[in-house]
Amino acid sequence: MDYYPIFLNLKGKHCTVVGGGDVATRKIGTLIEAGAMVTVISPKISTEISGWVEAASVSHCCIRNYQTSDLENQYLVIAATNSRTVNQQVYRDAERASILVNVVDSPEHCSFILPSIIDRSPLMIAISSGGAAPVLARKLRQKLETLVPFGYRDLALFAGQLRSVVKSKLKMGQRRKFWETFFDGPIANLILSGRGAEARLAFDTELEVVADRQSRESWANSENNDCISGQVGEVYLVGAGPGDPELLTLKALRLMQQADVVLYDNLVSSDILELIRRDAKRISVAKAKGRHSVPQQDINSELVRFASEGKRVCRLKGGDPFIFGRGGEELETLVEAGIPFQVVPGISAANGCAAYAGIPLTHRDFADSVTFVTGHRKDHGYFDLPLDALSTNRQTIVFYMGLTSAALIREKLIDSGMSALTPVAVVEQGTRRDQRVLLASLEELPEQIANNDMKSPALIIVGGVVTLAESFHWFGESLMNTLPEKEVALPMPMATAANS
Repeated sequence: MDYYPIFLNLKGKHCTVVGGGDVATRKIGTLIEAGAMVTVISPKISTEISGWVEAASVSHCCIRNYQTSDLENQYLVIAATNSRTVNQQVYRDAERASILVNVVDSPEHCSFILPSIIDRSPLMIAISSGGAAPVLARKLRQKLETLVPFGYRDLALFAGQLRSVVKSKLKMGQRRKFWETFFDGPIANLILSGRGAEARLAFDTELEVVADRQSRESWANSENNDCISGQVGEVYLVGAGPGDPELLTLKALRLMQQADVVLYDNLVSSDILELIRRDAKRISVAKAKGRHSVPQQDINSELVRFASEGKRVCRLKGGDPFIFGRGGEELETLVEAGIPFQVVPGISAANGCAAYAGIPLTHRDFADSVTFVTGHRKDHGYFDLPLDALSTNRQTIVFYMGLTSAALIREKLIDSGMSALTPVAVVEQGTRRDQRVLLASLEELPEQIANNDMKSPALIIVGGVVTLAESFHWFGESLMNTLPEKEVALPMPMATAANS
């Protein structure tokens, strides 16, 4: 261990920064945030430092060169000048006076290192490479930033305010188990969801239950230590996005990793499933064309059953749960059963797949609106859709689950007045490593799907914006492009229309 990790309380401590440039400004800012009494020594200072001086955030500012006497009665000093000679002098003076010293970008002249930090005060995470690879430390901080929500600040404050109360009611072993259960349980989720008043009421109730259990010496033999005093669990309705795990939201990732049970669809990619907590129970409720492994009503019942057992249940859905994801049906069941829930929206398949195919769903030269349509046919192949409205100009249409209905989609749209030469894109495995994009005209759509062996999951995008993929395509293999070279009958661009 090259450096002993430590957090310093600098409130009211005299700290000096030698330097007045950009680097010194950043160091001064963090010292001010830590409550230090800051003195700045430099012939020139930045505009931001001047503002701190005027606001009295900086205790003293000496517009001159550094002098050895500047370190008298100082607790800590940071040298951040562009002069190696000055920085080394500050180091020697601080060492002789036994003052903590840091010379920026010079580990050999430091008695302490300033780490990269994640600030969720009072929760603080510090990362240091001991000066060997500061860029690596910053990159690790960036990764950890995505895993530590800002709500953890409220969680830490809540626990800090009630720590003494728990200490007065529970013995040491019970305290540890209580807090471990608390941070992984529904009360913590209430805090992270901004429901502090409910969390405090639930906390007080739970503490009394645990204290009573302790008095009867039954904690160790409890059969329900996985959940807080047998309370009803919670369901997380989480949108997993179209497939690329980097498109998950921070909240989705957090809830996935704390769930006890995960029920997932076949549209959830294997890369995303790898992010689920290792010891969580995983249940596939996949649905596919012509095969319903688990009926929807059974899925609803399972959500209620697991939550009633006190489990944290993640219902993981491809795309967004409220866009052709039957999320509303599942919530109806949860509301009827009185089960608490959270909804985490995901990047929809339409948004994600179109973006990764280089197709803007709206563009002022081509489309003023976009419509999402389910491609599932009703009984006897009948589409219960306002096809006349869908066939109007200056609109983008996105068909979900329409691959096997491509011939019927072509027939109905052309019969409703849409040009047979209208550009169409088929995006297969959108946002994933094996994504494929086919460009074709509406007239030849079914044949091109068959010729290129396009398979589900896939989206069909109809409209003039599809032609932009020829220039905007940026992800995955090159386009399979069968758009006709002859001029296609497209809506007149707005700029041209305005000048006509």
